[in-house]
Amino acid sequence: MKNKRKPLIELRKISKVYTQYGTEIIALDNVSLKIFPRDFVSIIGPSGSGKSTLLHCMGLLDRPTSGKVFIENKDTSKITGKEIATLRGKKIGFVFQNYNLIPRLTVIENVMLPGLIIGGEKSKLIDKASELLEEVGIKHRAQHKAVHLSGGEQQRVAIARALINDPVVVIADEPTGALDSESSGGIMELLTKLNRERKVTIVFVSHDLEIAKYGKRNILLSDGKIIKDSYKSRIRDILKEASKTGKEVWR
Repeated sequence: MKNKRKPLIELRKISKVYTQYGTEIIALDNVSLKIFPRDFVSIIGPSGSGKSTLLHCMGLLDRPTSGKVFIENKDTSKITGKEIATLRGKKIGFVFQNYNLIPRLTVIENVMLPGLIIGGEKSKLIDKASELLEEVGIKHRAQHKAVHLSGGEQQRVAIARALINDPVVVIADEPTGALDSESSGGIMELLTKLNRERKVTIVFVSHDLEIAKYGKRNILLSDGKIIKDSYKSRIRDILKEASKTGKEVWR
C-alpha cells in the first residue's frame, strides 16, 4: 500500500544473520518496511520467523547485519555508541513482555527513569509521570514499589514509562504474553485508546491472533521475510492468503 506520509521509521533491505555452533541462521532476510505516524501495527508469524529480531532492529536494540535503519530520516548506520543510546531514549518507547520494571523503585520513579537518563528536569518529570499514570489508570499506586503490583498493573506502568519522553513510536514485544485474558484485553484496549486519542504510533508483536486483531495494520513474517502487509485484511484472511505460498506460516 502506497503512503504519502513521511515515515517515522524506515528499514531498507535489512538482514540479520546469527552464527550458532558454526552455522549461520538468517533471522531477517532483506526486509524493507516503513512505519508511519499514527500506525497501529501488529506483527505476527510462527516461532522463529524473525518477529522479535525485527522489533529489536527497528528499536535500535540490535544492529542489522546489512541494510539501514532510518529514524525520522536519520541514517542510524552512521552513528554509534552514545549517539545511538540517546536517539533510542528520545525517539522510541519500549514495552516488554516481562515489564522490566526495577522492583526497588516506586511506580512513579520507574516511569520517570527514561526521562532522567536523557537529562530531563526532575520536577517536570514528576508532574508528567503523574499525568501519565492517571491516563493509564494506575495513579493510585504511584508510591508503591513495583514489585507489589499485579502483572496487569506493572504493564500499565511500563506503558506510562514508554511515553515519558514523547517518543515517535512505541514498540511492544509480546505486551500481553505474561498476562491472563482479562488483563490482556485491558492492556490492548489501553494501547488502542492511546493510538486513537494521543495519536501514538504503536508497533507490537504477538503470537496470539486474538491480540493481533487489535492492530489496524497487520504484517505477517515467515522465514525472516514479510509475506503480507495490509491495512485492511483481517488476520484470518492474511493467514489464508499466505498459506497459498505452500509455506507453514503458523504453528
